[in-house]
Amino acid sequence: MDRPQQFPFARQSAGHAPLRRPDSIRRTTSIDSDWPEGFGQPWDMVGRARDLLTPAEGEPVVLASGGFQIFTSPIREILKIAVSPDHPRAQELVGIRAGGASRHAIANILGDIKGTPTFQLLDDFAGASLVAGWIWSQWRGDWASGPQRSAQQSTAGRKGVMDDICTGFATGGSAFKPDGTPDNVNQSFTEVGPLEHPDDPLGWHAMPYQEGPQKRRARRIDLWRENGVIKVDAGFQDSGSNPRGGRTAIHEYRVYAEIDPADDRLLALQALPLILPYRECPGASVKATRMIGQNVTQFRGAVLETLPATLGCTHLNDVLRALADVPALARLLP
Repeated sequence: MDRPQQFPFARQSAGHAPLRRPDSIRRTTSIDSDWPEGFGQPWDMVGRARDLLTPAEGEPVVLASGGFQIFTSPIREILKIAVSPDHPRAQELVGIRAGGASRHAIANILGDIKGTPTFQLLDDFAGASLVAGWIWSQWRGDWASGPQRSAQQSTAGRKGVMDDICTGFATGGSAFKPDGTPDNVNQSFTEVGPLEHPDDPLGWHAMPYQEGPQKRRARRIDLWRENGVIKVDAGFQDSGSNPRGGRTAIHEYRVYAEIDPADDRLLALQALPLILPYRECPGASVKATRMIGQNVTQFRGAVLETLPATLGCTHLNDVLRALADVPALARLLP
């Protein structure tokens, strides 16, 4: 069998966030996972988000903020939920399992808050919960065969079937063992530093210090106007605390984009694969340019249609889908 195209391992973090630009807006989101009852048990997920305007003169202005608290089962089913700001229909999400079902339910039930930091967090619940249990790989030698991983894996892909679900899991690739089953042990990961810039204490919303087996999915989207277009610099990282007192990341991307403010079309895109688990994963960055020319406001659906299966990366797709809110945010720029 021919193996999918392979690349050098992506093992270099971009480091802390850049300094904020004058006349820019920065959206930051984080979803923290913690297992109060231990390995293999239901766990807490806490989402935090903020939109911050940095004017050319004067103090930064918080445009919006949001959050959630979700208690989820090992099979990624929402057992309890609270959202901020409160929403009268949020409790209808109890019982929904993460994945396509949760995204559809969130869009149908909470569609009236699309574009807000809270909606972005909830939309990211599917991806964040899928990866959360990976942090146990840093703490337990039996994590891959343990109940936490087994339960999460059974809800991944097509009911646990991982073949060709994304570029990294292309059939015959390094993500699989010789017998064709997923290889959850021989993954690449990298030690990383803090995302907060030491000279910019307001660059991120407040994120608590993590220790023990705790996982964080963090996003940053910077946008500003330049030369008649909307410029975007976005960062994404899946990381967690390790036994050495530091942090380890399994996924990290940096994305640069240009958007036409007249019709919201994507004019240019560069996706940089910085930290990824398998040698095939970086190939998704090249294919992402297929989104050029499409309306960014439609990205939540268009990305999944244009970059399905081995044409895309689950996590890069989520980075691109999050750009759907950029045109609306750009209208809030001075």
